[in-house]
Amino acid sequence: MKMLILILTLFFSPVQEETVKNIGTALKAGSSKELIKFCNQTVEIKINGESSNYSKAQAEVILRDFFSKNAPKSFAYIHQGSSQGLKYTIGRYTHDNGVYRVVMFIKKIGDEYRIDTLNFSQE
Repeated sequence: MKMLILILTLFFSPVQEETVKNIGTALKAGSSKELIKFCNQTVEIKINGESSNYSKAQAEVILRDFFSKNAPKSFAYIHQGSSQGLKYTIGRYTHDNGVYRVVMFIKKIGDEYRIDTLNFSQE
């Protein structure tokens, strides 16, 4: 049984890592259209302490507005980990007027990994 779990973990890791890479690319580009592809059907978005749950369509509007007001200069992951089937990442999103710390919680849903929570906190 332990061997089966190990094999499954090794099999799914490339998919998980590819998803995290693609999310980073979408953040670096400031593309709400691309980023929303990796979101759960409902996603919690928190910007500077204000948090709400949104459908994918609503979340895309919120993210488009965020990116238009804070056009990206760069994005880079600074930490990644997992706990009890939940992947989390911490990154730095740099824009013309400063830096946001971006914390994401990514859940495995079926065979895919989806952003469940996206938190932007100004540093």
